[in-house]
Amino acid sequence: MKTVAFTHMADGTAQEYAFLVEQEKLFVTGLPERLMSALEALEHSFSGYRVSRLEHSLQSATHAYQAGESEQMVVAALLHDLGDALAPVCHSEMAAAILRPYVSDRIYWIIGHHGLFQLYYYAHYFDRDRHARDQYKDHRWYQDTIDFCENYDQNCFDPAFKSKPLAFFKPMVERVFAEPLHHFV
Repeated sequence: MKTVAFTHMADGTAQEYAFLVEQEKLFVTGLPERLMSALEALEHSFSGYRVSRLEHSLQSATHAYQAGESEQMVVAALLHDLGDALAPVCHSEMAAAILRPYVSDRIYWIIGHHGLFQLYYYAHYFDRDRHARDQYKDHRWYQDTIDFCENYDQNCFDPAFKSKPLAFFKPMVERVFAEPLHHFV
């Protein structure tokens, strides 16, 4: 396998960095498949709910799909809790970071803040502020985030709900992640 010669980034050449950019582009094309695998792994995430974290994600995406949401929003609903396994304390920020280059600023903001907004449903049981989301009440996507949590998160733990299978969403994931809308480095 070909590699660069440098051991310190400061010593890299233009040709080596061009080679690495091509390697990264090839790697990025596999992102949809890695996301699908990460979603499958949610089947065996933490327990206690009546459905697995994967089923919760499928219900969320199915509700968004059935409501006629954009493909970006359906995929965001599918991935909104992907961070549960690796970043349980800040899962929404992790999911938002994955989505950020591929979705609108609105969807990025909604997913990035849904963790705080969902506290509304249970924070008061732990002597925490269920209205913590109100710090954003003047934000243009405040109500959109409330609506996301209400329609595509808090109601997605029903073992009797017939969600679409993960394979149904794969083409959508592939399309949304085909080309970044924004570039960040």
